[in-house]
Amino acid sequence: MRVLELGCTTLILLALFIIGRAEVYIVTMEGEPIISYKGGENGFEATAVESDEKIDTTSELVTSYARHLENRHDMLLGMLLERGTYKKLYSYKHLVNGFAVHMSPEQAETLRRGPGVKSVERDWKVRRLTTHTPQFLGLPTGVWPTGGGFDRAGENIVIGFVDSGIYPHHPSFATHNTEPYGPVPRYRGKCEVDPDSKRSFCNGKIIGAQHFAEAAKAAGAFNPSIDFASPLDGDGHGSHTAAIAAGNNGIPVRMHGYEFGKASGMAPRARIAVYKALYRLFGGFVADVVAAIDQAVHDGVDILSLSVGPNSPPATTKTTFLNPFDATLLAAVKAGIFVAQAAGNGGPFPKTLVSYSPWIATVAAAVDDRRYKNHLTLGNGKLLPGIGLSPSTHLNETFTMVAANDVLLDSSVMKYSPSDCQRPEVFDKKLVEGKILLCGYSFNFVVGTASIKKVWETAKSVGAVGFVLAVENVSPGTKFDPVPVGIPGILITDVTKSQDLIEYYNISTSRDWTGRVKSFKAIGSIGDGLMPILHKSAPQVAIFSARGPNTKDFSFQDADLLKPDILAPGALIWAAWSPNGTDEPNYIGEGFAMISGTSMAAPHIAGIAALVKQKHPRWSPAAIKSALMTTSTTLDRAGRPLQAQQYSETEAMKLVTATPFDYGSGHVNPRAALDPGLIFDAGYEDYLGFLCTTPGIDVHEIRNYTNSPCNYTMGHPSNFNTPSITISHLVGTQSVTRTVTNIAEEETYVMTARMDPSIAIEVNPPAMTLRPGASRKFSVTLTVRSVAGTYKFGQVLMKGSRGHKVRVPVVALAHWR
Repeated sequence: MRVLELGCTTLILLALFIIGRAEVYIVTMEGEPIISYKGGENGFEATAVESDEKIDTTSELVTSYARHLENRHDMLLGMLLERGTYKKLYSYKHLVNGFAVHMSPEQAETLRRGPGVKSVERDWKVRRLTTHTPQFLGLPTGVWPTGGGFDRAGENIVIGFVDSGIYPHHPSFATHNTEPYGPVPRYRGKCEVDPDSKRSFCNGKIIGAQHFAEAAKAAGAFNPSIDFASPLDGDGHGSHTAAIAAGNNGIPVRMHGYEFGKASGMAPRARIAVYKALYRLFGGFVADVVAAIDQAVHDGVDILSLSVGPNSPPATTKTTFLNPFDATLLAAVKAGIFVAQAAGNGGPFPKTLVSYSPWIATVAAAVDDRRYKNHLTLGNGKLLPGIGLSPSTHLNETFTMVAANDVLLDSSVMKYSPSDCQRPEVFDKKLVEGKILLCGYSFNFVVGTASIKKVWETAKSVGAVGFVLAVENVSPGTKFDPVPVGIPGILITDVTKSQDLIEYYNISTSRDWTGRVKSFKAIGSIGDGLMPILHKSAPQVAIFSARGPNTKDFSFQDADLLKPDILAPGALIWAAWSPNGTDEPNYIGEGFAMISGTSMAAPHIAGIAALVKQKHPRWSPAAIKSALMTTSTTLDRAGRPLQAQQYSETEAMKLVTATPFDYGSGHVNPRAALDPGLIFDAGYEDYLGFLCTTPGIDVHEIRNYTNSPCNYTMGHPSNFNTPSITISHLVGTQSVTRTVTNIAEEETYVMTARMDPSIAIEVNPPAMTLRPGASRKFSVTLTVRSVAGTYKFGQVLMKGSRGHKVRVPVVALAHWR
C-alpha cells in the first residue's frame, strides 16, 4: 500500500525518467480507417464510398467516425498506461487506424498485449539512415563499438575492388573530414594519375588505383573517349560497390532537393584499392579481370570484392572449379586473401550460380526491411498503390489528369512512342501545364531505352505538377525499383490497378467523333513516397538472386558442395555513384544511386569480413568465411523461417520457404561473426583434396592449373572441411567428417542434428570439450530411408556451454543405387 503514498514530485520524476528513455512507437489497431470503413461498428454508417464520389472528409459522418477512432486510441492509452508517463503524437484515422506514441519499451510491451492492438512497431524513421543496411545489420550498436567506433572500423584493412573503377571526388571517399590516414607499409599498390587533371587517384582512403584494358583494347572494344583510360569510373557500378564495403560514415544522400538519410560503408575506415577491369558498354574480359586480381594479390590487399563473374565458361575446361578465373582466385586465397564474389543474378531458377568454387565466399542477395511505397488517389475515391520515391502533390488538392497521347502537338510524332513520355518537345505545353501527366510503362523501360528519370524531366519541362506511369502488360516477375524523382510521380505496377486508372480516365474524358478530347475531367492526387516503410518480414531472398544446387561441370552435374555460401543485403541499396556513370539510365548525372543485385551483396560481405579480419588479423580466409557462415541466421526479423521471392503464375511475385540453395548457411549476422566460438579451417591442400576427389575432374587439368600433384587422403569431396555438408548422390549410408578449432575459452559443445524424415542423421560424438586453440574431429552419418527424388535439408547444431552456437546446413539427394 506504500505505493499510494508516493508524492506528486516523485510521480513527475518517474514520468520524466520513463520519457527520458522513451522512443517513438507506431501502434496499429483493429478496425477500419475512414478510407475503407464499410459500416457496422458501434452503429456508425459506412464512410468509404463505392461510387465515383470522393470521400467528403468534412461530412458529419466522417468527422464523428474519426472522433470515435481517436477516442478509442485515447481510451486504450488511458486504460493501460500511467497518465503523464507517455505522449501521444498522432492519431491515424484516414489511411490507417492507429497512433504514434512516445513511451518506454516497457510501456510498448504493455500496449502490445492490449485489446484490439494489431502491432506495436518502433519508429525507425526517426533515425533513418541509408545505405540503411549498417543499421539493419546492427553495425553501429553491436559491431563498430567493439573496434573503437565507426571511425576505427576496418582500420588498416585493404579491400581490393575488381570493378569499373572509382569516382575519387565523391564524399564517400573523401579525407578532409576524417582523421589523417597513415601509410599501410605492407600494401605495395600504385596510384595512377588522371590524364586530364594530372591529379593522383589516391588520397589515403583510396590507397591504390590502376586500370586494366589490354584485352579490351585487343578485342577492339575499348573506346578511350568514353571508357576512360584510367581508374575513373565511367559506369557507376565500381563506385557503388566500393562505397558499400568501405565508404565513409554519415554521408548525406541528397537528390533533387531531398535527403534520403545518410550513407555508410560496412567498414568505414577500411582502405580502398581500385583495380578497374570493367567498362561502360561491354563489361569486361576475363583476361583483364585476371590481370587485375593478380595485381591486387601482388600489391597485398587483404580482401577482394568481386561483383563480377564470367558470362560463360571457357570452352577448354570441363569443370566449373578450374578455369583461369577460378584458378587465379584459388591462388589469391592461397596468399591469404579473403574473396567475396557475387552469386549472379539469374534467379529464381535453380542452378543459376556463376560462382562455384570452395575457396571463395559466394554471396546471395537479400531484400532488407526497407520498402518505399506510394499511392495515387483518383477522383472516384479509389486508392491505387504503386511505387514512387517522390514528394506528394499539394495537400488536400486534386489535379486534372491528362494522358500523353491526348496532349500531343501533332499526331505525326506517334513514331516516337509518346506514351513513354521521354521527349518533352512532342507535347502541347498549354494542355499539360498544372496537370498530372499520364504515361505508359512499356518494354522500353525494362531494356533501358526509356527511363523514369527522363519521364520526370519531361513532365517538369512541360509544366506538369506530377506524372503517373501505368503498367499495361508486363511479364511476371518484372522487378520494379523505386526511382527518386524531383516532382510528384508514381509507377502503378499492378496491371489491374492500371486498368482501373485507364477506365476512370476514359469515363471522365469527353471526346468528339474523331476521338479528340473536348474536356479533361479526370482528377487525382499523388501521395508522399519519400518515407520508407520498415517491414518485419525481412530479410527475404531477392527474386533475382542466383540459386543452387552448385554444379561441378558444364553438363550441370551436381557438386558435393553447397553454394551460395551466405546471404547479405542486395536489394535497393543506396550508395555512391559516378556522375558520369551510364550503367543505370535513372541515375545519369547523379552522385548516388539505389540499385539492386548480388553485385551489391558481395561488398557487404567484403566489408564485414574486413571487420572480422581487423579483430582476428591472423585468421585464414577459410576461418573468416567459417565465422560468417556458422553464425548466420535462417530466421527473419519476426522469428519465422526465411522466405524466398519466387515467380507466380497469377501475381508479380510470391513467397516460398527458402532453402540452403537460396541462402547457403543463412543471412549474415556481423555481431555474432566476430565471436563464432569454433571455426572450420581449410587451406590450399584441402582445396586440392576437394578437386582431386571430385569425380570427373581430370588429374592433368588439376596439375595444369595448380602446379600441384593430387592427394586423395580426403577420400570424398563431402569430407572437405567447410561449414556445410552436401551429398549429391547419397546411396545407403555415408559418413562425413569435419574438424573444428576452438578460438575462444574452454567450452563444452553439445551436438544435435535434424534432417528430413526420409534420411536418418546421426552426429558423433554427442558432446565434446575443447580447450583454447584445440581441434577436434566429428562425424555426421546419413542413411537413406526412402527416395523422394528431391534434395532434403537439415542441420547440425553445436551448442556451447558459454553460449556459442555453431550451425551447419546439411543437404542430400537420396538414390537407391
